[in-house]
Amino acid sequence: MASSEDISDLSTNKAMGPLGEKHDEKHAVNPSPMYDADMLGEMSESERQIYERGVQKFNRLGWKRLTVVLIVEAVALGSLSMPQTFATIGMVAGVLCTVGIGLIAIYTSYIVGQVKLKYPLVSNYADAGRLMFGRWGRFGYELVTVMLVLQLILLVGSHTLTGTIAFVDITKSNVCSVVFAVVSAIILLLLAVPPSFAEVAILGYIDFISIVAAIGITIIATGVQATNSPGGLSSVEWSAWPQPNTTFAEAFVSVTNIIFAYSFAMCQFSFMEEMHTPEDYVKSIWALGITEIVIYTLTGALIYAFVGPSVASPALLSAGDLVSRIAFGVALPVIFISGSINTVVLGRLIHGRVFKNSTIRFINTPMGWITWIALITVATIIAFVIAEVIPFFDDLLAISSSLFISAFTFYFPAAMWFILIKEGKWTEPRNLALGAINIVVFLIGLITLVAGTYSSVVDIINNYQSGSVRGVFTCGKPE
Repeated sequence: MASSEDISDLSTNKAMGPLGEKHDEKHAVNPSPMYDADMLGEMSESERQIYERGVQKFNRLGWKRLTVVLIVEAVALGSLSMPQTFATIGMVAGVLCTVGIGLIAIYTSYIVGQVKLKYPLVSNYADAGRLMFGRWGRFGYELVTVMLVLQLILLVGSHTLTGTIAFVDITKSNVCSVVFAVVSAIILLLLAVPPSFAEVAILGYIDFISIVAAIGITIIATGVQATNSPGGLSSVEWSAWPQPNTTFAEAFVSVTNIIFAYSFAMCQFSFMEEMHTPEDYVKSIWALGITEIVIYTLTGALIYAFVGPSVASPALLSAGDLVSRIAFGVALPVIFISGSINTVVLGRLIHGRVFKNSTIRFINTPMGWITWIALITVATIIAFVIAEVIPFFDDLLAISSSLFISAFTFYFPAAMWFILIKEGKWTEPRNLALGAINIVVFLIGLITLVAGTYSSVVDIINNYQSGSVRGVFTCGKPE
């Protein structure tokens, strides 16, 4: 349980400045958690101007822009793995898992937002970890920080890998795939240079149009191919049930790919930190959640129904040679814009921590920009290495889901409800119902952690032993 001191430090009753000092809320002249009147009084005029511009820069996000940012961060690689997931576990389980996990993700995202509203100075998931672990708050903070950093790097790595696959498929050239991986990493780095989520939201409109268009092209192309094939649509061998001889590892890797697609709660604290009206977040998560459920279900079901068990992952590879090249070309913005926002979240987490007592954290001075660019460059290089070490799409997503998204989307939010949100007596009907729901969510997270990690490792070993993937830092085509 969180200690009363930890909770009061981050609750709505007190405000705390970047240096950790507490002061009454009435002294605050700006609702932003970044603002600290006491610290302002100790600054020179030039420092005060830098501080004021920094607070304004990172306090411009409304719920509509938040929805766009969430879509940029969420609706990307997950949708591309859906058809093969349906092919592995069957149409019935695919639809049920996609809709069910989507509704759970909306609920846990709601909990995350409630924590942010109740403790407005929680600026990222690591701060929430400090609260959850109570007297072991420092351990919780460090543990969640490490988990968040690793997850974000894995996400950037998965986008680097997808960019590599896209360039290889588009060009059909003899250029070594490692070269395309380097190009992908550079593009991701350049798009991550703007540090504000409000700035990234501008690119989000392009991002959303990109993924919807790419998926639409793939659905139409595969539908036309199926219609024109001998026997027409009725000849496609899709099944309502899992494929024969499907192993537990293969099935669970497919389920973790669905979980990966609903990982938006992970970055929610960071996004809400920039909102000028945080209470509006509920509109955003419902808009995003319903959008994701519709896109993922239609993408998985239709492409699987048109292609059958031979559907590829990423799904764009199933559209035929020419059309897949066009689809990947259209999808390039979502591959790189969505990937870059994870770099921004990672950079903001580390940069804000290192320079929490300095105006450098606002990234509006020469030193702020130098440290920011150096940080995101190092992060991108590490992500590039990971993409080369694990050069297969589904298993990279599965590892990410099992080790980290299981926590950020399932068992951490459930624990937050018990430790930080629940009010009143256990005997109240509301608390009994929500308690039961959160126990189920917590168990889903633990099962994903254990079974998903096991399945991912088994699948990776099997892929290497069968020779179905290229070696590390080699020029073969990534899978």
